[in-house]
Amino acid sequence: MTEKILPTPEKFASCPYDGKILEFYAGQFESVFIILHPFMEPADIEEERFCPEKWPSKIEIIEGCKPISWKQVLTLTGLTKLADVDVGLRTIIGGLRKDLSNHEFSEKLIELDNAGIILPEEGDIPPLLENRILEAIKALGHDWLWVGDEFGTERKLHFIDDLIAGDEIPIHGCIFTHDHSLLVTTHWDSHCSFLCSSKSTLETLLEAEPFEGFFCSENTEVYWGAYEI
Repeated sequence: MTEKILPTPEKFASCPYDGKILEFYAGQFESVFIILHPFMEPADIEEERFCPEKWPSKIEIIEGCKPISWKQVLTLTGLTKLADVDVGLRTIIGGLRKDLSNHEFSEKLIELDNAGIILPEEGDIPPLLENRILEAIKALGHDWLWVGDEFGTERKLHFIDDLIAGDEIPIHGCIFTHDHSLLVTTHWDSHCSFLCSSKSTLETLLEAEPFEGFFCSENTEVYWGAYEI
């Protein structure tokens, strides 16, 4: 029986598993901006809803939660840099090797969670960012987007306004333009998303929608908090 081996996913529709981010996208995208997923403070949603069985819908979160930036989290926790937050979040989910984990960082974030601040989920474009990202891409002149799974085996073309009104992007999914010039994808152990395109396109998008985050250097790793940026 012939072994079933998936073809290598196209770079314009996939996410690196590990290693240097720009190196993975070489030849496809000039630049990558890492968008940090906000923490959430519930306003009109009961805190008890934030469990797998009762998790609020995208629209409920947009209408009922206030975003808390990573910069604010540094002030609230006493952590000193964004990398500390990244390592703390990854430690909580068991996403780092033992030698890279830091339980001092994770405990400070758990204290924040106990105080009613909801931690960002890994591997998923968060509701508080999703429509902002979609509107920003639309402002660049795009009306349609492909929505694909993490393995590059399934994809469907959507009208952007329908994506804004609905909730069609799967966990670990990616969205990319029809001309393959722009990609948004999320690594499954990461609390951030990769916005990939040309440097000029990303700068134009970020002028209109200043997401919290940073541009990748040639040394930025997927597990960026655990290494030098």
